[in-house]
Amino acid sequence: MRFFLALLCLLPALALAETIADHPEAAMFIATMQARHGIDAARLQTRLAKLRPNARVLQLVAPPTSPTQRAWQRYRSRFIEDSRIKNGLDFWQKNAVSLARARALYGVPEAIIVAIIGIETLYGRNTGTFNTFSTLATLAFYDPRRAEYFRQELEQLLLLAQENQRDPESYNGSFAGALGLPQFMPGSLRRYAVDFDGNGVIDLTNADDAIGSVAHFLAQHGWQENEPIAVPAQLTGIAAKHLQDWLDAGIRPTLTAQSLLDAGVKAQVDGTKKVTLVDLVTPGAATEYWLGYENFYVITRYNRSSFYAMSVFQLAEALTERQGDNPLSRTE
Repeated sequence: MRFFLALLCLLPALALAETIADHPEAAMFIATMQARHGIDAARLQTRLAKLRPNARVLQLVAPPTSPTQRAWQRYRSRFIEDSRIKNGLDFWQKNAVSLARARALYGVPEAIIVAIIGIETLYGRNTGTFNTFSTLATLAFYDPRRAEYFRQELEQLLLLAQENQRDPESYNGSFAGALGLPQFMPGSLRRYAVDFDGNGVIDLTNADDAIGSVAHFLAQHGWQENEPIAVPAQLTGIAAKHLQDWLDAGIRPTLTAQSLLDAGVKAQVDGTKKVTLVDLVTPGAATEYWLGYENFYVITRYNRSSFYAMSVFQLAEALTERQGDNPLSRTE
């Protein structure tokens, strides 16, 4: 609600703003980019002077004015469905060599890579058509919540373009500035993207580079090869009194599984493992509980949501089952 009110206050300013270069903090950003990275200040000034803040972008990143309750079953149904599974199997078949090579190099299962790309962009069908430079410039100076974050990403986009001798205005992506099949922000692209097809250019609209980059991202964040991701759990009445403490422990696995078993949690789990308790809430329905391992946590580094990570896991399982293999291991 605060964001919405702030956006309402901004709309008259947006209407009156001549260009993004007229924003009071734009001059400081330009000077910083020149001093820190040698970016041509006059050219950057000219680029920003051509742009007006994009009200549509600001509308799309704003929280809904009447937010609906978070519901796991509704969220899940968007991604674990027949067309996404079928298209995922087609993508897997077409890119089987690259997926197998990514698994061999980084230890990340093919199904997890396919699931992430499927959830992010429906295997490249929905990568976004917003000009990334305009989008990030708008958010960098006019997003009341996360201007500093988007200013950093605008900086990263300019560095990315400089490194690749490319016009920063030539990139297109999502309304939040994410790029390519795996929807990397410019900073993640610079840190984790790889030239997986070896042609000398990193291009995340290319399936090979996208596959290798997703696997590299997960590996760099601690993916554990051949280790499980999550197991379903049930809480008895005794365990329920510890629920809030377990949830307060956070998404990073820090709880010894045996301590949860001793307290009444029922799950097929090695008691020596570190886990996190994941609650998947659907209003009006029973909450699903899972124990997440380190690999579950790693998926949340891609998108910091337990709903997202569980959707990746379950879509990957569905893809693997349709492939005729055993599902990704839920148990030891």
